[in-house]
Amino acid sequence: MGTQKVTAKELTTIILNKEDLFILDVRNESDFSDWKIEGISVDIINIPYFDLLDDIAPALDAIPADKPVVVVCAKEGSSIFVAEQLAEAGLNHVSYLEGGMKSWSEYLEPVKVADLSGGGELYQFVRIGKGCLSYMVLSNGEAALIDTSRMIDQYQRFMQKKGVELIHAIDTHLHADHISGGRALAQRYGAAYHLPPKDATEVTFEYEKLVEGRDITVGQETIKVQPIYTPGHTIGSTSFLIDNTYILTGDILFIDSIGRPDLAGLAEDWVGDLRDTLYSRYKVLSEELIVLPAHFGKVTELGIGGLVAGRLGTLYSENPGLNIEDESEFRRTVTENLPPQPNSYQEIRQVNMGKIAPNIEEQREMEIGPNRCAVHDK
Repeated sequence: MGTQKVTAKELTTIILNKEDLFILDVRNESDFSDWKIEGISVDIINIPYFDLLDDIAPALDAIPADKPVVVVCAKEGSSIFVAEQLAEAGLNHVSYLEGGMKSWSEYLEPVKVADLSGGGELYQFVRIGKGCLSYMVLSNGEAALIDTSRMIDQYQRFMQKKGVELIHAIDTHLHADHISGGRALAQRYGAAYHLPPKDATEVTFEYEKLVEGRDITVGQETIKVQPIYTPGHTIGSTSFLIDNTYILTGDILFIDSIGRPDLAGLAEDWVGDLRDTLYSRYKVLSEELIVLPAHFGKVTELGIGGLVAGRLGTLYSENPGLNIEDESEFRRTVTENLPPQPNSYQEIRQVNMGKIAPNIEEQREMEIGPNRCAVHDK
């Protein structure tokens, strides 16, 4: 009897382990429709909090007796109340999500990708509640971070645990769906912050230019991150080869879709670059390369342990965005009938340019919701 709190980390473990779970989301219907917790073995319903204030019966009638239940709301308070009401009514195994959807949006799950040939390691950080993916290369006491989310304390704790110092923070492009933590983390460590110059024409700060063919060394020279210029999602979008095995594709290529070119208002101008990148530049690379994107759109893209990755050759067989032979059809696909644009994407771009500096709560509000960077994530 009674209720317990479950953290975003614990909930992530449950979902990645594909354990049976029932979620009662008590947010407003519009918020629930826009963005919710998903998982292979997760059943979820939405009954708004205000519909349960006077009578908990609608929730009791909908919740199965044989599954643990987690009550979820925006910030925590409403879910505690509902969870307590369910427990008092005799329901067992009732929990509430600590910090609500706010904490769900901000949690990062570190997933080891591989040991690298030079003795280092490669990690993927899965922001499961937002669909963002960031990466850390570790070698000989040094670290490089790529496409960092703004929750920089989580990366810092991981680096402290690993005994490494950040020397490079890198963004594959100027992000529009989430606020980058790369520059702030670089300032904290005195590290270099790298950005593609074609995406940085309006930034207000100093940065290191990502230049094709110029290696970024982490630790010993055997571990290198080599930029490959791949325009399309933004005009400066840059991919990286790591250890001649892994290709970090930013928001150009995902596992089940491709990047949308409309978030800077220049879809018609950039669609040709996007096609050239996907159908020419990537096509000549080894099919054995493992694609590591900057986002995922669906929970089905999460593999063992939460890793989001796919063999390049397999993507050319199965990814719908890589199998549109007709150029006119491709142009229509990536410019028409797209999913809704990310929340506050224009303001997020302004933050990432250094033009505005919202406080933490304002940043959280900007980022609420899914990333919506892919063409097929409808």
